[in-house]
Parts: sequence; structure tokens; C-alpha cells
Amino acid sequence: MRSERRDALRVFLKENSVGTLIHYPLPVHLQPAYRERILIGAGGLEHTERLCREILSLPMHPQMSDEQAERVSELILQWDGLAPSEV
Repeated sequence: MRSERRDALRVFLKENSVGTLIHYPLPVHLQPAYRERILIGAGGLEHTERLCREILSLPMHPQMSDEQAERVSELILQWDGLAPSEV
């Protein structure tokens, strides 16, 4: 998912025993292995860089129950100050 307040959401979910990951902390053009191969400096791909600051991976696996998925959803709504009926 994406949020401009990703890091705060991540802390909130961790406090509520929900694990998250940031799979793409740096866009490819800023990763050390590609810096010399892709000649685009910081700020050159503004949207890509913003997305990398906002993307958060939520729990997702075949054994995840509907109740667990609903709990994660409800926690996100709670963090954002929304009630499920407002969505």
C-alpha cells in the first residue's frame, strides 16, 4: 500500500503486532550497483522516488485468514482516523 506517512503507519502496525516490510527502499537508479549504469541522479525520477518513500508491504500469504486480513484493514482505518463505515 502507499501512504505519505508510511513510517508512522509502520510503527503503529508493529505496536499492534502486525509485521510489515519495505521491499523497495531505493529506486533502481539510486542503488549502488546501478548508479554508474543508469545515468539519472537523485530527483531525476521524482515520481519513482516518491513511491519508494511511500510503499509499504502488508502481510499477505495463503494461510492468512479473512479475520486476520480484516484486522489489518481495521487497524489501518483506525490509524487513519476512519471508521469502517466511512470507507
